Amino acid sequence: MSHIDSIRKDFPILKREVNGKPLVYLDNAATSQTPQQVIDVIVDYYQNYNANIHRGVHALSQEATDKYEQARIKIQQHFNAKKTHEIIFTSGTTHSINIVANGFTSLIKKGDEILVSAMEHHSNIVPWQMLCERTGAILKVIPMSQEGELLMNVYDDLLCDKTKLVFCNHISNALGTINPIEDIIEKAHAVGAAVLIDGAQAAPHIVADVQKLDVDFYTVSAHKICGPTGIGMLYGKEEWLGKLPPYQGGGEMIAEVTFEKTTYADLPHKFEAGTPNICGGIAFGAALDYMNEIGFDAIAAYEHELLEYATQKLLEVDGLKIYGTAKNKTSVISFNINGIHPYDIGTILDKLGIAVRTGHHCAQPIMDFYKIPGTVRASFSFYNTMEEVDVLVEAIKRAKNMLQ
Repeated sequence: MSHIDSIRKDFPILKREVNGKPLVYLDNAATSQTPQQVIDVIVDYYQNYNANIHRGVHALSQEATDKYEQARIKIQQHFNAKKTHEIIFTSGTTHSINIVANGFTSLIKKGDEILVSAMEHHSNIVPWQMLCERTGAILKVIPMSQEGELLMNVYDDLLCDKTKLVFCNHISNALGTINPIEDIIEKAHAVGAAVLIDGAQAAPHIVADVQKLDVDFYTVSAHKICGPTGIGMLYGKEEWLGKLPPYQGGGEMIAEVTFEKTTYADLPHKFEAGTPNICGGIAFGAALDYMNEIGFDAIAAYEHELLEYATQKLLEVDGLKIYGTAKNKTSVISFNINGIHPYDIGTILDKLGIAVRTGHHCAQPIMDFYKIPGTVRASFSFYNTMEEVDVLVEAIKRAKNMLQ
């Protein structure tokens, strides 16, 4: 992107030094940085119209309510949901998945089958294991290849009339693989199963059109897409959200309460108990505005260039192995160097001002599959540069010399 310098100026944190070196931030898959435009929206909320929403008749409350609900409309339009109330504000992807897992407790019975992919984040494994324990359903795994691609022929074999739910991430946080979710959704629907797609890693790179995908549930965390932490969304088709019972009881999610009986509010409030992260919701909308202004096509093209350049440069380092070589992948590179623990490399890179992630990336089954303790993960965003890739490669060479 020709205007990379002006984009970088939007992110105050990129001017920081770490250990006396300019910060090279390559942990974007864990959380992205926040541009000044979104920080300003957060400050504006607390300075000018901080109030509780939906219940107040006073001016501040009405202003906060309007801005919060406008953000919901922005999110609906961005993901092309059919109706605004199909967008539920949550604290993030994990919360979103748990709402669905909890809701299905009353809809799943013993012997029903649930399919999950081998490359899921723990937040898309553990809630389903808990659901199986509660209901007696059986969890089955769609395996993957050495390249980090799902074995779709095995998926075909696993699908049957007992399959009630299928869960898969749109993009793997540990490998960068972009999964063929269109195929996964279509085949699941053919046997009558519902599908939840974890879009946390996809949202920064791809705009998912939930109607075109015909997906039943789609989850996103704002902190991966230049927004704040502690806010995200659950998209659900109206018919499914109507079937699921509320996840939490409290204020806002009720229509009427007496000591004898409570009736629940309509969507989306049925799933939004208590005072929400009002400022977060408004900032989530602002973050989408910011990224849409740059343009997702431009972001995808530039990040692909970064990925290709970084892959080529890293493979020139002796003994470096990349995990996740899918044909269709995004700007994440997980790697190890022969004979060196990933944590040791990450520690030296930090001393040189470079932020990467080391460990199993909350995707331990992937590491077990490759029989490794973890990887070093460099994840790139649209505000990273080719020069930063060069700095990373030189630092890895230096770390390698120190540790071997």
